[in-house]
Amino acid sequence: MAYDNGALDATLAAAAGNDAVLMRELRGAFLESARRQLDLLKRARCDGNWTVAAMRIKGLAASFHADELLAAADHALNSAPGEPMAIREIESVLTRFGGTARI
Repeated sequence: MAYDNGALDATLAAAAGNDAVLMRELRGAFLESARRQLDLLKRARCDGNWTVAAMRIKGLAASFHADELLAAADHALNSAPGEPMAIREIESVLTRFGGTARI
């Protein structure tokens, strides 16, 4: 699958306008929040905690129109708690979005 962060960039640009500093801050806030939820997902050992963390990632992805992250969160929702492939998929997406996802 080809990586395209155009929708995320367009959403950030719509919010920040021509303010490059604000654009960087919004991207940083997005990545920080996603990494925090990824950490919770990685530590989840029961269905409930796994589902809550995956739903939070999905909601964040939907809010920022990050379609690839949305798909990765859906994959996690359909996986067993601790599923390594689901975790790696989210990490990979976040890394491509411009942040180090591994915690």
